[in-house]
Amino acid sequence: MRTLNLTPLAREVLQKRYLARNYRGETIETPADLFDRVAWTVAEADRLFDAGAAVGETAARFESAMTSLEFLPNSPCLMNAGRPLGQLAACFVLPVEDNLESIFQSLKDAALIHRTGGGTGFSFGRLRPTGDTIFPASGVTGGPVSFIRLFDSATHLIDRNRIRPGANMGVLHVSHPDIETFITAKRDHGLLRNFNLSVSLDDHFIDCVRADRDYPLVHPRTGAIVKHRSGVALLQLMAESAWATGDPGILFIDRINRANPTPEQGLLEATNPCGEQPLLPHESCTLGSINLTRMLNGTTLDTGKLESTAHLAVHFLDNVVEVNRHPTAQTEEWSRMNRKIGLGVMGFADMLILMGIPYQSRQAVELAESIMSCIQRAAEDASAELAARRGNFPAFHRSVFPARGVKRRRNATLTTVAPTGTISILAGVSSSVEPVFAFDGQRRIAGERYTDLHPIYARYRREGRPIDKTIFQTAWDVSPHWHLKIQAAFQKYTDNAVSKTVNLPETITAEKIRDLFMDAAGMDLKGVTVYRDQSHPDQILSACSLKNEECS
Repeated sequence: MRTLNLTPLAREVLQKRYLARNYRGETIETPADLFDRVAWTVAEADRLFDAGAAVGETAARFESAMTSLEFLPNSPCLMNAGRPLGQLAACFVLPVEDNLESIFQSLKDAALIHRTGGGTGFSFGRLRPTGDTIFPASGVTGGPVSFIRLFDSATHLIDRNRIRPGANMGVLHVSHPDIETFITAKRDHGLLRNFNLSVSLDDHFIDCVRADRDYPLVHPRTGAIVKHRSGVALLQLMAESAWATGDPGILFIDRINRANPTPEQGLLEATNPCGEQPLLPHESCTLGSINLTRMLNGTTLDTGKLESTAHLAVHFLDNVVEVNRHPTAQTEEWSRMNRKIGLGVMGFADMLILMGIPYQSRQAVELAESIMSCIQRAAEDASAELAARRGNFPAFHRSVFPARGVKRRRNATLTTVAPTGTISILAGVSSSVEPVFAFDGQRRIAGERYTDLHPIYARYRREGRPIDKTIFQTAWDVSPHWHLKIQAAFQKYTDNAVSKTVNLPETITAEKIRDLFMDAAGMDLKGVTVYRDQSHPDQILSACSLKNEECS
């Protein structure tokens, strides 16, 4: 059995959040047992398509990819595969229609999803605005934000004493009459602790901002224009709230829908909690990430290994769709109809350090494009090979692919760059495509603080090697423009979207954030999220000085 090369922090996180326990709360498996459990559970899906499948060989390949930390699936898969819950997907979107039956059905479905470790996204744009009359009763509605607070409170109650907190995304279209209330909903840091918020911007709104024109706010039930607001003023309000709290983020919804692979099934209106996975109502997606530091041969990218790892990962993730036990019948129906998966990366910043490439450089942008285009091509080939044996995804004939001359496609989407918050800790690498937040700091996980000393940086210090500041760049050394350029490079070859936070210094102004939003609108991005240092009292990551002084 392979020796696991896990950091102390990774072992601590596995112990607290992933390893199986008995009814007394005692740990009953090792990290090696966990990967064996996941590999065999996911490999068993092969039997559904070939009774004589060599499941043992497949399980061995899956286990090798995970134990070598070359590839890891999303957290629910690691936690639940081969265990009673059996729910393996990370991302869900649920509908919220303008009636109590729909609202409370989605609230119930969200509770079932959170119980299994999944995250949920909602568009609240169909709900009538504050003060609107409720028929046949004689009361008035409190508007979308009042229901978001209801969902937030329910999440808090469900999550007590759990090891994976429930996460939500609330989306509201910029044309909604309650948009200003929504934008400022998290100004009180004590509210909506279990929600990220995003404003859905259309192309018309961006045009209004550029031309300094008013933008119409539309009643979602009647379609009538109820008032106009300055596009510039609305964007400034978003920037001021993002400056204060990190919320809202921005979704470029028309751009998202231009990439919708199944437009006949409906518009994409919401995403998962971190914004990288647009989904139709009731859809889910299973995610996985390739550890880029393990794709190096010395200081050179091994494209052959990257391609073979992507092939194996698509096989793994398609199997996950098959063996997943869904929390509701509708999420099972829609998820199997389109079979969306999202393969992404982690450890990009660490790869750059090992290769001697500054994060803030043209060379890094070119490498990002090369990596993601290689993964995308390999994923498309793997999905086509699976489709030849297992069939196209059921809604293939209603998708965009036949018109493009594509004959075989097992999965409606293949690639997503997720934040990899916890699995990157397990792999001992930098998260997703982000620069290193801090080389010497503390990290808060499930309410506890852990020392987080960057492994490569620590090795350089032990060996007395010089720390080249042009290579060891933190998120604060990277200008906002270069954050966006790296995000755009990965987005260029990603089916879904790229989770990326533009980290900003504490001294930045709201006006600079507004300009950043417009810069992002001019690039081929599907969304943008910013975070100003120290703008949240419970900041997850905190930097220490290079002298290894204690964090405050």
